[in-house]
Amino acid sequence: MAAISLTNVIKRYGKGASANQVIHGVNAEIADGEFIVIVGPSGCGKSTLLRMVAGLEEVSDGTIRIGGRVVNDLEPSERDIAMVFQNYALYPHMSVFDNMAYGLKIAKVPVDEIKTRVDKAAKILELGQYLTRKPRELSGGQRQRVAMGRAIVRQPQVFLFDEPLSNLDAKLRAQTRLEIQKLHRELGITSLFVTHDQVEAMTLAQRMVVMNGGVMEQFGTPEQVYTQPASTFVASFIGSPPMNLLKSAPNTALGGPANAILGIRPEHLHLSETGWSLVVETTEMLGAERLIYARLGEELLIIRTDESTAAPAICSTIHATPRADRLHWFNSDTGKRI
Repeated sequence: MAAISLTNVIKRYGKGASANQVIHGVNAEIADGEFIVIVGPSGCGKSTLLRMVAGLEEVSDGTIRIGGRVVNDLEPSERDIAMVFQNYALYPHMSVFDNMAYGLKIAKVPVDEIKTRVDKAAKILELGQYLTRKPRELSGGQRQRVAMGRAIVRQPQVFLFDEPLSNLDAKLRAQTRLEIQKLHRELGITSLFVTHDQVEAMTLAQRMVVMNGGVMEQFGTPEQVYTQPASTFVASFIGSPPMNLLKSAPNTALGGPANAILGIRPEHLHLSETGWSLVVETTEMLGAERLIYARLGEELLIIRTDESTAAPAICSTIHATPRADRLHWFNSDTGKRI
């Protein structure tokens, strides 16, 4: 296991004035044994950052250290990392055992040691009964576990996951998230996990890096990112449904700065007899909760209530009051938290 240090890490494609910079000076200190999730929308640079740690992309500037060792110029095979990809990348003609053992055979690990490592990984991942099967005989979730098993047997210092759950359906994603959490608890290996799914990020991360346009917007625990978002981008990206962001709300009545953007989570807006006057546009019933979409002037707000709250009629007028201790204020020019 090893700590990871990213110091002013930059990635450019091309040279000179025409160079396209896609990663803009990322700084992060990741402790030995931490599980870090890198999250952001498509094209934000999260996979590029991961691939630089893996050695699959060159670092244009800055320094990456793994276990205190600068790895900028080292080949992937020299970094003592193991990577799990989105598409499993299994050999279709090999059994599960041989897929998991292949890298060890190439490294000339003794046969008895290979069997010991594969059997141990198979037990952790509950793959023991599938070791003689070919990948085509497995479900998507089982194939992903084989890919994780192949990484485990390497006994690396660092695990790198590049959107490994993207090809799974919702039920399998939830199940595999639990398996990954269990795996990390048992092995305690430093892990970087890339995803565009903020639910995955919130449920898996000990800390999370939120990326936007190649910039690290925030680095913190899921609770910190959710309760104290560093920018309007983080506020709108993390949380389902996202935070309400109002540019024309009656800010002064709530004690906020002039010309600031007001943020309020849907669960912190409460229906009341008085307060903001809103016109209902639609409602959504989501099992244990109900979402009410309503307009405050030109602003569309979302209110989260429990299922016992009667759905208001479409086009009816309702009133809502924000919790005064759950307000967020952002600079209207920069989008940064005030």
